[in-house]
Amino acid sequence: MTDATADDEADRPTVVRLDPSCTTQEVEAGEHYHATVNGVVEYGAFVDLSEHVSGLVHESTYDGDRDLAVGEDVVVHLAEVRDNGDLSFELADLGDEDDYETEQRSHAYDRTAAASVGDRLGDTVHLEGEVVQIKQTGGPTVFRVRDETSAVPCTAFEEAGVRAHPGIEVGDIVHVKGEAEEREGTFQVEVQTLEVLEGGDSADVARRLDAAFAEQADPVEVDALVDWPAFEQLLPDLQSVARTLRRAVLEGRPIRMRHHADGDGMCASLPVQYALRQFIEDTHQDDDAARHLLKRLPSKAPYYEMEDATRDLNFALEDRARHGQKLPLLLMLDNGSTEEDTPAYRTLDNYDIPIVVVDHHHPDPEAVDPLVDEHVNPYLHGEDYRITTGMLCVELARMIYPGLTEELEHVPAVAGLSDRSKADAMTDYLDLARDAGYDEDFLQQMSEALDYEAYMLRYDHGTQVIADILNVDGDEQRHRELVPFLDRLASEAVEEQLDATESHVEHERVASGANLYRIDVENHAHRFTYPAPGKTTGEIHDRKVEETGEPVITIGYGPDFAVLRSDGVRLDIPTMVEDLNEELPGAGVSGGGHLVVGSIRFVPGMRERVLDALIEKMAEAELDDDLRSAPQR
Repeated sequence: MTDATADDEADRPTVVRLDPSCTTQEVEAGEHYHATVNGVVEYGAFVDLSEHVSGLVHESTYDGDRDLAVGEDVVVHLAEVRDNGDLSFELADLGDEDDYETEQRSHAYDRTAAASVGDRLGDTVHLEGEVVQIKQTGGPTVFRVRDETSAVPCTAFEEAGVRAHPGIEVGDIVHVKGEAEEREGTFQVEVQTLEVLEGGDSADVARRLDAAFAEQADPVEVDALVDWPAFEQLLPDLQSVARTLRRAVLEGRPIRMRHHADGDGMCASLPVQYALRQFIEDTHQDDDAARHLLKRLPSKAPYYEMEDATRDLNFALEDRARHGQKLPLLLMLDNGSTEEDTPAYRTLDNYDIPIVVVDHHHPDPEAVDPLVDEHVNPYLHGEDYRITTGMLCVELARMIYPGLTEELEHVPAVAGLSDRSKADAMTDYLDLARDAGYDEDFLQQMSEALDYEAYMLRYDHGTQVIADILNVDGDEQRHRELVPFLDRLASEAVEEQLDATESHVEHERVASGANLYRIDVENHAHRFTYPAPGKTTGEIHDRKVEETGEPVITIGYGPDFAVLRSDGVRLDIPTMVEDLNEELPGAGVSGGGHLVVGSIRFVPGMRERVLDALIEKMAEAELDDDLRSAPQR
């Protein structure tokens, strides 16, 4: 019985069903095909086998009494392929579907790598890849398709401003057939056909892309700029972040970068921005790709505020709706390690937005780590703030994109001076910068210029100005002229501020022997001008350190905030915040920072009680010569 059944199946004829993209190169005389009638004439009927294969079934090949209707599915036999390319079919009567086997046939085409579209201008090309963006313009619909070599825009026309191929979605694995062309300096494909791949074809492409992305996402192996054992243990974490960021670029996921709006934050973010931009330009066949895929934004607060998170989320959802982009990856630099960040993180978690943090502020890993995908912080390895985020991110930038070392060698020293790092390795960083043509005085001027521009830019990224100050992808001559000019403006503004505040600074010596200085920066300093309260407090602090040569604590306070600085005194500000909240219910204390600098907020009505309790805790803090330094100015 089994053998007879097998023989019956072997004797059944085969009828080929062509995929819509098939052309005449997939048909052969003598074969049977599934077809659809698309027109009836006096002498027969025209049939379609695919979008590109059609021909005539002459009336002489079938019973004249047989009425064929448009849209009717039939089985035909290809009798002849004529010299002029015309196909001649015969109507076939093979019985019911059970009487024959159906074979699915795909279009055999030579696949073109997206990266080589520019070499095939004017040719018909075939791409296979993932749709990573769908943008509707006033004219065509632009599908950005990513294969294992690059991403390329594919333009499809319906009518002006009307969405072409509405069934295609971001994330679909597709086959694109079209003409390679150049438009306004960008290589693209003008779409002739666009279809979603399914089943095994889709799985094969997905596996190919995943393998290629995994290999291409591997970070560049670099040796750290200085020999610093404390730093070396963070390199594997940075390599993991570099891999995540490179993978995001390859997959066409936008990256939204947030950083603290200070010198260290800008020394961290600009090199990473520069490296990512270069990597995007190398891996996407579109001059606008970097503009769509990368945004850098400063954050004024020392944590991720809900206002910033809401704004970021709103922009991300609008970009997805208007430009067909994936939701972004959030990259937090020199910020994002504390419990104050978690409400914003939970908001983004509702939309499955991945979060990566590189920071050196005192972290709260129990609160933060469940909400972030990666967290790099020296405190997690037993180190502290002396490894600045700028130092970390220069190495991260070098891992993301090779060949940046010469442009970035001086940046870690600027980051260290900006955040007053007391690390022994600062000597090596200063030597490295000196070899690159920057003496310490000029590096300090760069630090002050960054701080001044951070205040003036407020919420603007100011990429070109910051690039000119740091001389990263900037103009060397303009850099050498701009930095002293901005430093002079900053110094003049600081002197004016200190002249106004000096007579209002209050002093007392606390139980530990440290000098405590207090200044009401709300009422006894110029407002809404540079320097801001934090900078004003820092400058007063540095001046008192220089005057006394002793341990110093300085508090600059306003109606609902206090800025804290210390020298030679170990202040555990995060622990102080926790204790104040327990001791003063209703005070609403929040904030954080390093062992030597930080800020807190509270409700205005509890200011005096918060400040009294804070001073009491500072009076009990132990002195520590390791936290002593000469002022920077």
